[in-house]
Amino acid sequence: MKIILSRKGFDSANGGIVSPIMEDGTMLSFPIPSKDKDSYDDLIYCDQPYSRILKDLKYKGGFNCHVDPDLSEDRRKTKIVSWCPIFGQINSSATYLMNNVDVKVGDLFLFFGNYHKVRYVDGKYQYIKKTGDFYSDRDLQVIWGYMQVGEIITIPEEQRKYSWHPHSSEKKAENITNVMFKASDKLSFNENMSGAGLLAFREDRVLTAKNCNKATWRNNPVYDVGSIIGNRKNCSKIPSGIYYAGIWQELGLKETLECEEWARSIVL
Repeated sequence: MKIILSRKGFDSANGGIVSPIMEDGTMLSFPIPSKDKDSYDDLIYCDQPYSRILKDLKYKGGFNCHVDPDLSEDRRKTKIVSWCPIFGQINSSATYLMNNVDVKVGDLFLFFGNYHKVRYVDGKYQYIKKTGDFYSDRDLQVIWGYMQVGEIITIPEEQRKYSWHPHSSEKKAENITNVMFKASDKLSFNENMSGAGLLAFREDRVLTAKNCNKATWRNNPVYDVGSIIGNRKNCSKIPSGIYYAGIWQELGLKETLECEEWARSIVL
């Protein structure tokens, strides 16, 4: 089972703010702004639309969004008939996954993104600051979701059947690089869990090294330079950290027992 780290959700270039960690530990991954048909009004947390939470957190971008990966139907205000968890990729990112990583059925995506803890004060959500606790005061990169691949959909006619997903659109389906990963029904290593889902905040799911900027990760041999698929340089300014510079979405990890055990510990 290969593991793929996949960066998804708001960042400085897409959205401009970080996604919130709610007081109950829920991590809301804000899908990036787009011209897709879904909107932030379509997604809910405790019956409140994402659009309201975004307003509280001073978001100033567009109204529509790219709901991908789509891992939980519970966050949609309106249920979709025959919904299933799907993640799509296209262009160079899809080529990396299909040609370099060689993603197969049974491989596991771990989705991470930029987060900050929030609290609800005087009827509004606000980012927590100046408590003295690293995990509360700082922006963090955290693993927030998972998907084990159950099917890889590359045929345009098959992709169009999932009309609610943005990668089923005519424009994307006619692109030969477009690929959709459909989740397995259950996890192969825990049949009591769905093949895809959202994760609550836990400190072991935080990638960011303590007292560092969010993109500098704590050292872990499973995603250090020698364990990744492709050519990347560790640009960390601290000896114990890992920082992969540049614009990238996925990081394939070499298939080892140590990596698989680490991934299981993150999900379970």
